[in-house]
Amino acid sequence: QVQLVESGGGLVQAGGSLRLSCAASGRVFSINTMGWYRQAPGKQRELVAIITRYGSTNYADSVKGRFTISRDNAKGTVYLQMNSLKPEDTAVYYCNAEIVVVRSSIGYDYWGQGTQVTVSS
Repeated sequence: QVQLVESGGGLVQAGGSLRLSCAASGRVFSINTMGWYRQAPGKQRELVAIITRYGSTNYADSVKGRFTISRDNAKGTVYLQMNSLKPEDTAVYYCNAEIVVVRSSIGYDYWGQGTQVTVSS
């Protein structure tokens, strides 16, 4: 019914930049909060950044000042601009969105498949 498709991961040297994108498709009526999470090997999944449909944002302390989350409501897409990347940013990054599907009044959580970000030192 609904899919979140991520793109933009890859390998980058420390200090470099990457931009992740995540687009929602399918029977989407509206999208509430969208966000990015990450999971490093042997660690729990953690919040990176979230953005409400009105543009309010919140960031993990570890990425403040380096990462910027944004969204295009018309396209159902959320972005994560990652600058000054560090080796400790290496993880699988997952897109998340609370989506209300067509003919429903309830929002459900959806996850993307994940995209690998590797930062070399």
